Amino acid sequence: MNTLRQAVEEYLDLRRNLGFKLLEAGKGLLDFVTYMERHRASYITQTLALAWAQQPSNVQPSYWAQRLSFVRVFARYRSASDSRTQIPPQGLLPFKPKRARPYLYSDDEIKSLLNAALKMPYRFERGALRPWVFHCLFGLLSVSGLRLSEARNLELQDVDLSTAVLTIRGAKFGKTRLLPLHSSTCKVLADYIARRKRHWARRPVSSYLFVSSWGNPLDNGEIHRTFYALSRQIGLRGPCDSHGPRLHDMRHRFAMRTLVAWYRAGQDPERRLPLLSAYLGHVHIADTQWYFNDSPELMREAMRRLENCWEDLP
Repeated sequence: MNTLRQAVEEYLDLRRNLGFKLLEAGKGLLDFVTYMERHRASYITQTLALAWAQQPSNVQPSYWAQRLSFVRVFARYRSASDSRTQIPPQGLLPFKPKRARPYLYSDDEIKSLLNAALKMPYRFERGALRPWVFHCLFGLLSVSGLRLSEARNLELQDVDLSTAVLTIRGAKFGKTRLLPLHSSTCKVLADYIARRKRHWARRPVSSYLFVSSWGNPLDNGEIHRTFYALSRQIGLRGPCDSHGPRLHDMRHRFAMRTLVAWYRAGQDPERRLPLLSAYLGHVHIADTQWYFNDSPELMREAMRRLENCWEDLP
């Protein structure tokens, strides 16, 4: 029989080959195995799993629940080869996750953000492209519904302006999907790519679409710091606010505006929802439906359609 460590490595290989990235789960399970080895335990028990999950005492309960869920899923897998395995039951560390309430940007707020990006100062010539990088990145997020990680990972080869299609590679669960683009978006991308080519004409640069002033792929931290600074500059956040509109909220905005457009065009949103779900890269339609919570504009369109139905009744 394999040791626990061998079983964890086989489990992670199996699920990653199925498309799951398991970054946090992978680190967590290897740490769990080390914990079990210190306790000289050859099989999973509920007591040890619970003790390991609650090891960091100064964290939120959600973190404990997440750690225990890593063990729970692995324990189900392990129980097929080791009948002694105890699977931690659901509800052992009860926690109800709270999703952040989305912020629905107005058109004027998006325009202000993009204009502020173009006006960002730079000290040296190597930073001359930086305003255009963030102008194009934030603009693309607002009109495409892309996840930030998907936009960051775009390479030049993924942008086909002749067919107006983006290729999104290595998204959630390792899936690849194609995204059609509006002609206006293609125009902005073509302008940015031409500027990028001129800027890096005689210097080495990464193949990624959006690069730093050093020619490397954009760092996630730099993107968020720039967004927060611009948000405070245009009044989206107060000078000392630690919370406020997020970049991910642009994805909510895209989904909501798409559904509103379907309502106004007289189309059936319920029948077209799977198309939007596939476009956004969701596995379950329920994940897309959650994006429509707390949208007054969407509720107005739904009520308007309902009123029209009542008027048509005899």
